[in-house]
Amino acid sequence: MARAKARHILVETKEACEQLKEDIANGAAFEEVAKQHSKCPSGQSGGALGEFGPGQMVAEFDAVVFNEDVGVVHGPIQTQFGYHLVEITERS
Repeated sequence: MARAKARHILVETKEACEQLKEDIANGAAFEEVAKQHSKCPSGQSGGALGEFGPGQMVAEFDAVVFNEDVGVVHGPIQTQFGYHLVEITERS
């Protein structure tokens, strides 16, 4: 079964998500942006979600984590919780 490690940043609006993605593209550290802006408790650990398998996260999240490129910041991804930036750090 596939396994992945990822980190994310959760915010309330698409606009905020797009701005943070731009900040990261311009050199801001993902971990620091997560600590400062993420609405998820994982933000305090730089957005780290640990290791998980398919079906352990919401469907929109899984679709990105198990199909898109590793080491790239993806998003905005809308879920029932808000808007996410996701970086897949490992996948096997």
